[in-house]
Amino acid sequence: MELILEKPVKAVSVRAERTVLFNSDFRSVRLDIFATDELAVDYNLEMQNEDEGNLPKRSRYHQAEIDVASLKPGEDFNDLKPSIIVFICTFDPFGKNAYRYTFEQRCTEYDFALGDETKRIFLNTKGKNDNEVSQELKWFLKYVENSTDGYVDQVESTKIRQLHERVKELKRSRKLEERYMHFEELLERELKKGFEKGIKQGIEQGIEKGIEQGIEQGIEQGIEQGVKKGQVMERKRLFTLISRMASNGESELISKLSENEEFYETMLEKYNL
Repeated sequence: MELILEKPVKAVSVRAERTVLFNSDFRSVRLDIFATDELAVDYNLEMQNEDEGNLPKRSRYHQAEIDVASLKPGEDFNDLKPSIIVFICTFDPFGKNAYRYTFEQRCTEYDFALGDETKRIFLNTKGKNDNEVSQELKWFLKYVENSTDGYVDQVESTKIRQLHERVKELKRSRKLEERYMHFEELLERELKKGFEKGIKQGIEQGIEKGIEQGIEQGIEQGIEQGVKKGQVMERKRLFTLISRMASNGESELISKLSENEEFYETMLEKYNL
């Protein structure tokens, strides 16, 4: 927001993908980013990659929904918070080759502000009016389409560097989350094997006893033992394998354990696990 407004913004609280729905008979709105700063200013930021030809009225609807949600019963209309709606577009929404289009309510006859404290800003990553906006805003809009290390190395903006580091951090977190999900799938597979083995053992034990109660007890005990044993043993194998690979200088290969089941089995054999 500081890059877009070109002025300091107080600390904000942020909600991603906030849905505004008051009645099932009317269309709901899902806001990509909704935030409020310490001065009680509401912000709505949206990314728009396709020109559907409806941004003016879509922004009007967003404004209306935000306003309705900001007043409680009994509050005065003067209690409405200032609000700023921003659409970051990868196309030119108004065909003027501008990086930024800012709209506020004004009197047509005498050209003065209405004073409703609302503002709608449309940004265009493909703008051409270089002399009318700050260099930092232009860098930011280019970064929207080219968020690479190479591009960031070319710009002289602390804010964009900070933003890029945060973006990379989020990407790493998502990749790590995917790896954990793969590990969980591997564990689940082993637990299933233990579960099936436990059932088989339970039935065999029950049959040997030759009575119905024995079968039931054997199944229950076998399932419980099989699941517990499968869970404990597989987790132990996994963590032992990771530890040995790290100690052996193969840390960079650990991520492949979750990506390739054959590689996982190969490494288990390599370390006699």
